[in-house]
Amino acid sequence: QVQLVESGGGLVEAGGSLRLSCVTSGRDFSGSDMAWYRQAPGRGREFVADISGRDSITHYSDSAKGRYTISRDNAKNTVYLQMNSLIPEGTAIYYCDGTRGNYFDGYWGQGTQVTVSS
Repeated sequence: QVQLVESGGGLVEAGGSLRLSCVTSGRDFSGSDMAWYRQAPGRGREFVADISGRDSITHYSDSAKGRYTISRDNAKNTVYLQMNSLIPEGTAIYYCDGTRGNYFDGYWGQGTQVTVSS
């Protein structure tokens, strides 16, 4: 059964840090490119970062570069997003998902709320 379960969100002050986790179930995780997205109220989903399944090659949005780090642990079927130097504009629900039409693509999960106070 395909599942994506995000956790680790919360309320932090500007300048603080959070580490998000996305635990997946299913198959072929190690071969699947994965991504983090975020969605603020009244906004569409925005790409944050992705990581390839084979070589852990990463890409980041301009807003995430230098502040966020995406990583994965294939033994745990888990994707992480370390967020540093958080600003109020980072307030959103954060989701993980597969990419490029792979096994996990489109399942999203429930997301985890990140709220950054000023």
